Amino acid sequence: MSDKTAGKPVKAAVVTGGHCYDVPNFHALWRSIPQVESDVQHMDDFASSPDDVRDAYDVVVFYIMLGAKPTDDDLPWYAGKPKTALEHLGEAEQGVFVLHHAILAYPEWPVWSELVGIEDRTFGFYPGESLRIDVADSAHPITRGLKPWQMVDETYKMSEPAEGSQILLTTDHPKSMHAIGWTRQHGKSRVFCFQSGHDNVTWAEARFRQVLRRGIQWCARRI
Repeated sequence: MSDKTAGKPVKAAVVTGGHCYDVPNFHALWRSIPQVESDVQHMDDFASSPDDVRDAYDVVVFYIMLGAKPTDDDLPWYAGKPKTALEHLGEAEQGVFVLHHAILAYPEWPVWSELVGIEDRTFGFYPGESLRIDVADSAHPITRGLKPWQMVDETYKMSEPAEGSQILLTTDHPKSMHAIGWTRQHGKSRVFCFQSGHDNVTWAEARFRQVLRRGIQWCARRI
């Protein structure tokens, strides 16, 4: 954290698209996070914003599940240039937080596979599972001092993060990948991938909220 950012709230773009969600409770979740100013927006709005507007965010949180590879061509005027906007990630120290189904976005696009650290993102999904979350790295700022906890969430059964990923949270649930939370580096950007976060049952869980907030702070280089 620099002297310029000390005491200032983290500015976060929360980017949605390609998957439905509980809009009122999702917005309430982001309004409730202390010292985080969040602008929830569709990918069209993010990609059509001027460069200086996108770059002004300390962290971009993706909650998308868009399937086709992003493109700048043959799109309606309001969709902007999503490929250019996404390929710009990592050129500055702006953090990137990949939340829940955003891990599954753009399954055939190598850039996103590299961002999340999983080449083959073929998956199975299991809503409403009760799973124990274990702390794999208690020294990291995101997970420091956390104890294992139990929560209900949708799980994904898929390949594990590759080399270059630091695993912070895990589960032994048979219908889930082992890694639940992990960090990576993408160019100059800190990246945090968090498998959790399907709906308000999970969003209301205190430890989920704690990891969410710390993940944002870490991505933004505030902790």
